[in-house]
Amino acid sequence: MKILVLGGGVIGVTAAYYLSRDGHDVTVIDRNAQAASETSHANAGLLTPGDAYAWASPEALKVFIQSLSRRDTGIRVRPTVDPAFWRWSLAFLRQCTRAKTRVNTLRKLRLLFYSRDCINALAEDTGIDYDAEKRGVLYFYRSRASLEHGVRHMRLLAEHGLDMRVVDRDGVVGIDPGLAAAKDRIAGAIHSPMDQTGDCCKFTRSLAAWSSEHSGVGFAYETKITAMEASGGRIRRVITDRGAFEADAFVLAMGSDSPFVARQVGVHLPIYPVKGYSITVPVRDGGAAPQLGGVDEDKLVAYSRLGNRLRLAATAEFCGHDRSHRPRDFEMLFKTAKELFPGAADYDRAEYWAGLRPMTPSSVPILGRARFDNLFLDVGHGHVGWSMACGSGKLVSDLVAARAPEIDTDGLLYAG
Repeated sequence: MKILVLGGGVIGVTAAYYLSRDGHDVTVIDRNAQAASETSHANAGLLTPGDAYAWASPEALKVFIQSLSRRDTGIRVRPTVDPAFWRWSLAFLRQCTRAKTRVNTLRKLRLLFYSRDCINALAEDTGIDYDAEKRGVLYFYRSRASLEHGVRHMRLLAEHGLDMRVVDRDGVVGIDPGLAAAKDRIAGAIHSPMDQTGDCCKFTRSLAAWSSEHSGVGFAYETKITAMEASGGRIRRVITDRGAFEADAFVLAMGSDSPFVARQVGVHLPIYPVKGYSITVPVRDGGAAPQLGGVDEDKLVAYSRLGNRLRLAATAEFCGHDRSHRPRDFEMLFKTAKELFPGAADYDRAEYWAGLRPMTPSSVPILGRARFDNLFLDVGHGHVGWSMACGSGKLVSDLVAARAPEIDTDGLLYAG
């Protein structure tokens, strides 16, 4: 078939790769000059089944309410009259029960395990380089109480297949000597050997180039999608600022902008943008920099070593579709970086980034056919889109081919 993939981030490009492997004529449309120019550009770099726990939980509910009046929490909420925000928030609150948290977490974990296997196979198939590191990720805690809480929190994942090892501060430094300078600040950690890290932007752009060269995937960059048109129970074409594009099938993978396009054809997606921030700094002293990826669970700061660069990311801010940033938005990131890795990087040469995570109330992405026989969704991956991209792309390509997916899709397919 002739297939259009709408969106050139990691979700769209991986979907295009799997679709092209099935012999389809695939074109990716994106408004930017290159792939991975928005949400996929500078995320934390973590590929983590260990981060499967659903955001919506009784604990998150408390933090969410606190954030309405405070700015020193990991979640920030700017008061708004946007009806979409309040609809999403009410749906989020309905997911904050222990029973729903468990169900949503296990659905995410299933897809994350599958996606990890998919990216490893894809990397072997294509040989692309994306600064991958496969020795695990450390989730560390600054107090004994928070460590014990973290172990309880991760137990559900361990019971369902996550390899989870609890280590003390000496064990942390033994696994990653780059944390030696911060040893006295750390009570202990959970090491997840199954987790990985890698540069999402580098991966996406390399895969786009590989798919173009080896599979004939086309890329229509600097092309803004303005409308989608349907008739006779099928999507017929998308309208862009460079004319109309027709196809036999369409895959929607436009991140936080997906609801704007989908609702034009009567598909309503419960997705709201949640902004995150990151800094990327050149490594100056390799021995003082982290060797593995990690998460400072008390500060809610994630980091990864990407070759000769150090990436740190934090914050979940509800502020609509605002992608702007100011110097003060990065103060906590710099403070934490210098506490953990003093002298490791040239912090005066930081690259700044802010991007929008497309969050669903349940934290589970929205995949599968939507209302029309030829419209497929690959949206709503939230803060783990990099981790879920390959599994989601493979699953969607199976659905397009009317082929049974390789994993249980219960709770993963669109039911709107």
